[in-house]
Amino acid sequence: MSNQRNRILEHLKSGKTLTRLNSFKELGVIEAPARISELRTLGYDIQTTMITVKNRFDENVRVAKWHL
Repeated sequence: MSNQRNRILEHLKSGKTLTRLNSFKELGVIEAPARISELRTLGYDIQTTMITVKNRFDENVRVAKWHL
């Protein structure tokens, strides 16, 4: 399994959640959605919740939040 997938999986297994926004800052993963998809293909039951956050222009945007 790739290092990025391992980092994401360990992060989620520890009870934390992950978004595309914090995946790079916390785990060094730029393409988190692709890694999440790969983990799902490997059989991990990763759930998605859509949340609203502010972007750098103070606008509301929706992003996926993943958790086990």
